[in-house]
Amino acid sequence: MDLTSKIEQVRKKLIVFFLIDASTSMDGKKMEAVNTAIEESIPVIKEISAENSDAEIKIAALEFSFGASWLTKSGPVSIEDENFKWKKVNAAGNTDLGAAYRALNDKLSTKGFMEQDGGCYPPVIILLSDGEPSDDWKAGFDILSKNPWYKASIKISIAIGFDANTEILKTFSGSIESVLVAFNADMLKKMIKFVSVQTSRKASSVRGSADNAAKQEEIIKEFKETIAKNNGSFTKCDKGHVYDLAQNECPYCNGKKIEDDFDELPEGGESLPLDLAMCYEIGPRLEIDPGEEDW
Repeated sequence: MDLTSKIEQVRKKLIVFFLIDASTSMDGKKMEAVNTAIEESIPVIKEISAENSDAEIKIAALEFSFGASWLTKSGPVSIEDENFKWKKVNAAGNTDLGAAYRALNDKLSTKGFMEQDGGCYPPVIILLSDGEPSDDWKAGFDILSKNPWYKASIKISIAIGFDANTEILKTFSGSIESVLVAFNADMLKKMIKFVSVQTSRKASSVRGSADNAAKQEEIIKEFKETIAKNNGSFTKCDKGHVYDLAQNECPYCNGKKIEDDFDELPEGGESLPLDLAMCYEIGPRLEIDPGEEDW
């Protein structure tokens, strides 16, 4: 055999995990947006993987409602597989987040999904939820939080609507900055596509920072900049204040003057102009146009 001949390199694997709330409250526009966004992201992620000589991207998906079950039962599926198609998630049941954490922990090991030819990069984990957990999520998280693969991963949470518990999602992804809040189906689709594509790109790259925590911060920063260029959007801080994503921090918590001194909820659910930097205590229902919660 000619020693100078090329030997095909076995690429390391990057597994992108989707943890999807499939509770009854996700039925309708929310779940339609989730399924559509992931389907539309697949061709872009496939291209990223195919052009990467160092990493092959695989997808693993877990739904949780009454317990948790893997959509990719046989293990992570290569995004480059010609036969790969997204299996649509249907919504019905509870919000057993603790069960999802335990199921994820079981697979985040070399005895589970992380046993791959060529080894694995630290994974990407994207959590999507719209409400309160219905089981003992803390017990599940206590187990997951000790997992080395979880600790090393890039983690992003997407809160779907104002009923989502951002405090619990923050616990999962590590900071309030890594919790993105979607108020309607269009915003949700944009968030999922941006996050799934950008995390795949950065986590599979050998260039730049080797620290996934730094990569996670870069992704959040890029998302904020992208939103700011597209007329802005809103998020919540850990104290429940709503403010424009174009800002790097909550102006209310940091004692900054609120533009136009608008610090109260509008009466009658009036819409708010997106070019203002608002921050105020959240009420029972907040209407924002065009980011109003519309499911």
